[in-house]
Amino acid sequence: MTTDAERPAGATDRRRSAAASRRRQREREILDATRRLFDERGVRDAQIEDIARAVGINRAIVYRHFTGKEELFALTLVGYLDELRAALATGAATDGPSAQRLTAVVSAFVDYGMAYPAFVDCAQTLMRRTGTELLDEISESALLRLGRGISGCLAVLTGVLEDGVAAGDFRVDDPILLSNTLYASGLGALQLARVGILVKEAAPGVPTVSSITTEQVRAHMVTSALALATA
Repeated sequence: MTTDAERPAGATDRRRSAAASRRRQREREILDATRRLFDERGVRDAQIEDIARAVGINRAIVYRHFTGKEELFALTLVGYLDELRAALATGAATDGPSAQRLTAVVSAFVDYGMAYPAFVDCAQTLMRRTGTELLDEISESALLRLGRGISGCLAVLTGVLEDGVAAGDFRVDDPILLSNTLYASGLGALQLARVGILVKEAAPGVPTVSSITTEQVRAHMVTSALALATA
């Protein structure tokens, strides 16, 4: 048997390059299948066995490419985040005063979250993990990709806030902190919009529910963002 050392350097490099290409292709197939199942069934109903079946492999091969379910879900979330960043950037490019641009960005966030509820579920699932837990469950390279995805979205919002401060329209001491806060609270608000139910006390000790629409949640999120940016 010919070893790598006995092969011409060019042939060895081509062989390794082809193997790496096949690995990347398989990873892409697994992530695409995960995304399809997320959008069709939701995060909770997407099982590793179903993902493997959709790709035409067994579950053991999935674990050859990803450290576990958490990493697979994290990298699937990166795909959502890349799309969300593009949507937010479109909103940020709106012509008009700072308040109008911020309104457009928040509205884009609401529109995307309602169109892809699995994004909200996946993001909230990972946010419940501590940093230490994520480091234990996700490889450093995957965590870096996830961090880039989140920071890319936050950078768009932060940029709008900073522009508003520079224009004298906003009064924000820490735009980065505010953008992180709006992102985290926005995920919770999107969940409320999906459920569509408000809980309140009709009388002492007597709970009751009423309905809430997506547009009401959107209006609240926009009003809150503007209030925090100008307070």
